[in-house]
Amino acid sequence: MKKLMLAVLLSALFAFPVWAVVDINSATPSQLETVKGIGPAKAKAIVDYRDKHGAFKSLDDLANVKGFGKASVAKLKDKLAVDGKVGEKAMPATKSK
Repeated sequence: MKKLMLAVLLSALFAFPVWAVVDINSATPSQLETVKGIGPAKAKAIVDYRDKHGAFKSLDDLANVKGFGKASVAKLKDKLAVDGKVGEKAMPATKSK
């Protein structure tokens, strides 16, 4: 029984790796939701924006999507990619006054 539970746990870890980077130009909503900070509404907004405006050219473009701003893009830069380029041209977080 312990071996079965271990096998299920390991397969779940490899099926949904939390350390994987998600490409916003090709990810499905469910793949986007695996990124901490992106829920169903933001995932849908990313896909809807991509469908309407075409592929993202950089992570900076994510700030144009409803629910995202410069600070949230900066927080997500290490978890997202654009056409395989991780964190490229992501804006730094700014301190609020």
